[in-house]
Amino acid sequence: MTILTPHHDGSPLYVSDDAPALGDVVRVRLRVPAGYGPLAAVRTRSNPDHEPEWTDAVLLGSAAGWDWWEAPVTVRNPRHGYRWMLLHDSGLVEWLNQTGLHDIETLDAEDFALVATPAPPAWLHHAVMYQVFPDRFARSAAADARPAPEWAIPARWDEPVNPVVPARSQQFYGGDLGGIIEKLDHLVELGVDLLYLTPIFPAASNHRYDASSFDRVDELLGGDEAYLRLIEAAHARGIRIIGDLTSNHSGDRHEWFRAAYGHPGAPEQEFYYFTNEENTAYESWLGHQTLPKFDWSSQELRRRFVEAPDSVVAKWLKPPYSIDGWRIDVANMTGRLGAVDLNAEVRALLRRRMHEINPDAILLGESTNDAASDLQGDGWHGAMTYPSFTRPVWGWLSEPTHAPYVAWDGSTQTEPWFFTQPIGGIPRYTARQFVDAVVRFTAGIPWRVRLGNMQPLDTHDTGRFATNAAPGTVPVAAGLMMTLPGLPVVFAGDEFGLVGVDGEASRTPMPWGAESSPEVADRLALYRELIALRRAHPALSTGGLRWVHIDDDAVVFVRESADETVLVLAAKGDVDAVVPAGGLPGAAAAEAVYGDATLGVSADGSVVLSADGPAFAVWTLPGVAVPGA
Repeated sequence: MTILTPHHDGSPLYVSDDAPALGDVVRVRLRVPAGYGPLAAVRTRSNPDHEPEWTDAVLLGSAAGWDWWEAPVTVRNPRHGYRWMLLHDSGLVEWLNQTGLHDIETLDAEDFALVATPAPPAWLHHAVMYQVFPDRFARSAAADARPAPEWAIPARWDEPVNPVVPARSQQFYGGDLGGIIEKLDHLVELGVDLLYLTPIFPAASNHRYDASSFDRVDELLGGDEAYLRLIEAAHARGIRIIGDLTSNHSGDRHEWFRAAYGHPGAPEQEFYYFTNEENTAYESWLGHQTLPKFDWSSQELRRRFVEAPDSVVAKWLKPPYSIDGWRIDVANMTGRLGAVDLNAEVRALLRRRMHEINPDAILLGESTNDAASDLQGDGWHGAMTYPSFTRPVWGWLSEPTHAPYVAWDGSTQTEPWFFTQPIGGIPRYTARQFVDAVVRFTAGIPWRVRLGNMQPLDTHDTGRFATNAAPGTVPVAAGLMMTLPGLPVVFAGDEFGLVGVDGEASRTPMPWGAESSPEVADRLALYRELIALRRAHPALSTGGLRWVHIDDDAVVFVRESADETVLVLAAKGDVDAVVPAGGLPGAAAAEAVYGDATLGVSADGSVVLSADGPAFAVWTLPGVAVPGA
């Protein structure tokens, strides 16, 4: 299917201001193929205060086979949605929103949206993230002098991960912050510039999501002093660093919880949902008693966690640490329990306080399923979420094995792991279904927020993509991660070709010293080249997205800006895609910058893209000119 239809997105080509204040007038533009229609009128339809409002568009002019229309939109609500209406001379009415073009009315939730809250820092949209699970990344010599804690099951660095309880959370390799410092040059060589560490607070597990304090760094990692050295060393190399914070719960050893547990009337009692008079029964995250759930109706919890000058959120954002933001664990469940829903209050509170302390800090929330309702610009700058990229790319580019593996409870599982969904393993998607899923799960999210969504192939909570990747598809998947809108995320070890059947097995210690093996060297080179590609072309960070060809085996899209157009081909099988004349203006001047594929321009102006699959290829074309802009 070749796509040549009216187009609009939230990028600078189409939106004059992506950070308006309430009352500002934003000029929005629509791009229509020449000869489409004829059109009697083009209008925007907004819905301020849930009452429709219309503006008329004017024709700016034509360029390179496209007509450009422009209309004013007055931003009247913090999230101001709008869509395009095209009225044909024939009487046909069409509507354009973030899901595409429709001949019936569309949902407000899928409108384009302007967000009238402070914009995220510009650096977020140009970053490439690297995720580290501290216990498994690197171990400094200083770690040898630290005795293993009482909860730990010590393991050698080359010992396999044990996924069965209790080792699942107790197996202890002893990676520390000093080890990360020693390997920062590896991150520089890869080209990443944002380091995300899973929790570094003291806890009784290897994952540390059961913090016993938020006020200090685990001595097993080197303590506060090592954390400060890591931050300073990362910043000196141009690498920003963000922490991981559990706003949904603490650990059952946390000083706040211990002060309240069994002590009715303690001030900290209101921080949690105790369910008996003795304060010995309580709500917890998914029934895990080691993770007692916070009650965000407590004003004192809000003060200690967020608002006070020495609050948890504030302490680590301020000097001397000056971290660059937070990723919030289980953000989707924070403040929610049955009839209680304080999530919007909490995320707005976090955002407001962080902006007061450091407007250049970022706030990312974990919301692993449909995150659209929480991603409207009032809180999270973006999210760690899987259905808008990660799960679709697994469905398209995997070739699932059915080798048995051992699960957390010791049982033997015969179907490949797929994000804990009991659906019989990894689904088999076509390229069309991949695109459909990406569009569906981003349609309800404002463009500006979408650019901040983490876009990983895998994380510490998932199996590794390479485990079940179809032959030759790792470059395709990693290439899509670097070229589609969003924040690319490399989970430490992906660049070494590590595999893992589920979220525990993926937490494999880094195989330092293997860099010279041919397989690892090739994978390292792949990641370096793709990250360099992302960083060399700003259109891949903030440019618009326009799909130009989709079939069962391949997708073709462009990321567009006024300065440059980046054309991307991704295919699981062999591909011969034809894009009609006008679909790729400037294709005659295309310059190949990555991959092994051919691009030809026919006498009629159509563009033919060919490759033997699997394939990932990129070209640059001239930028897009907007008449009268």
